Amino acid sequence: MTEENLKAIQPKAFKPRTTDSKGITAAPNLLTGIKLEECAAGKIIIGDITYIRLRGGRFCYLAIWQDKVTRRLIGWSLAREMTAKLVVSALQKAKRLGLVKAGAIVHSDRGSQYASKEFRRLLQHSGFRQSMSGKGNCYDNAQAESFFSRFKAELIEGGVFEDLEQARIEIFSYIEGYYNRVRLHSSLGYKSPIEFETELQTKNGGNERQFFV
Repeated sequence: MTEENLKAIQPKAFKPRTTDSKGITAAPNLLTGIKLEECAAGKIIIGDITYIRLRGGRFCYLAIWQDKVTRRLIGWSLAREMTAKLVVSALQKAKRLGLVKAGAIVHSDRGSQYASKEFRRLLQHSGFRQSMSGKGNCYDNAQAESFFSRFKAELIEGGVFEDLEQARIEIFSYIEGYYNRVRLHSSLGYKSPIEFETELQTKNGGNERQFFV
């Protein structure tokens, strides 16, 4: 084949689709016009889902919720299937930790998981306001996309996990042990998310800053 200058045709690698907005009733984008510097921690959280490769051509799915102000990962969930339960479980974890404040904006893309009755029921009961990116506008959720890009580059580096349990252990270590506590962000003045969050609380004497509506 080399002598004849021939190349084998390689099939394209399968990539699971994580956003299916067909037929959903979308929520408005509540982030338009908001000044982030006037927001308190826990008042705007953003979410997204990504796929993670497992050995043998299998996949699992990671849902995250991230504080838009502090960039702290406040809730996450990992499962073999990409259902509404995945995003609900991640948000419930953030609630249990007290990291989502009353009246918070919960922003995501237009994926069917976020338009599900189960997820919207949780938002309603919690007093949260739902926000969704504009149709075909990936920049509305760029912060979550940016996290996943760094996450895959720094943790996975193009490899795969052996199974779901190994993925869960490694992801826990990365998020809870490194990303939230150690990893520095230029947008936070080269502080970690938890360090920046603590600094905000100290500056405000424990009181939240005014929330721009």
